[in-house]
Amino acid sequence: MTAVEIVSFGYGHAAPPEAHVILDLRQHFRDPHVNPALRYMTAEDRLVRRAVLRTAGIRPLLRASVRAVRAFAVGPSGGRIVVAVGCVGGRHRSATVAHCLARRLRRRGLEVVLLHRDLRRPVLERAA
Repeated sequence: MTAVEIVSFGYGHAAPPEAHVILDLRQHFRDPHVNPALRYMTAEDRLVRRAVLRTAGIRPLLRASVRAVRAFAVGPSGGRIVVAVGCVGGRHRSATVAHCLARRLRRRGLEVVLLHRDLRRPVLERAA
């Protein structure tokens, strides 16, 4: 069975991990960080997950990502597939999308390891 490793991360903390597929969520998807009520929460909080998953385009991106990973999985080389999901801080968008992608892939019978590289890092303060 092909193993899939999904890593959520924040570009603001360090360079992205090496991966076969990189999802960069920084520019095209609403950032919960701009809402002061959500800023210091993480993807472990229901309100953050709800905000991310209600963002236009996220669900189609998840469906397309599942298809991409499955395409890698049936390729002739086999082996581990690494998917990196990044946003600015790694606490909201990337962690939520990584979690949902892992759940969807597991439901399709793939073995998935999920890592949140920057989820516990301090909030990155940005200029308004």
